[in-house]
Amino acid sequence: MRVAEVMSKPVRVIPGDEPASLAWEQMRLYRTHHLVVTGHRGQVVGVISAGDLGGRHGEAVRAGRQVVDLMTEPVTVVEPDMTVREAANLMRGQHIACLPVVEGESLKGIITAIDLLELLGRGAERPMATTGRRVMKDRGSRLRVLEQAKAASREKSPRAR
Repeated sequence: MRVAEVMSKPVRVIPGDEPASLAWEQMRLYRTHHLVVTGHRGQVVGVISAGDLGGRHGEAVRAGRQVVDLMTEPVTVVEPDMTVREAANLMRGQHIACLPVVEGESLKGIITAIDLLELLGRGAERPMATTGRRVMKDRGSRLRVLEQAKAASREKSPRAR
């Protein structure tokens, strides 16, 4: 499964020169935990999370600060054709909760830990390839059959006579 199949869109963005309090209000308004921070030409320059903004009681953290002051940078981005497993391992390895999805310079979506948990919770919608049921056989009886086959071949062999 690919990131493009799981990512959230549209992506909520905020310019880096906006007040941090505005970022918090947007998160509350849109019920999201992450905003992608964009530069002057619309390029992805960072990510800001509710935790970066101090959470519900973070007025002191946000006071008089801009988004660029609190955002996480450098930002790790992925392409839409990356596998979900690779994205999950990247998030786990870097201890991050979201990855902006870009194609060239264009922001296409965002994949978050919540998206991955929802995927896990509902199960992959693609059917898994299944194989026939494998049954473990009694090793002792298999060895007896092999010994009997060897004994029979020895009896038929011209050297044994």
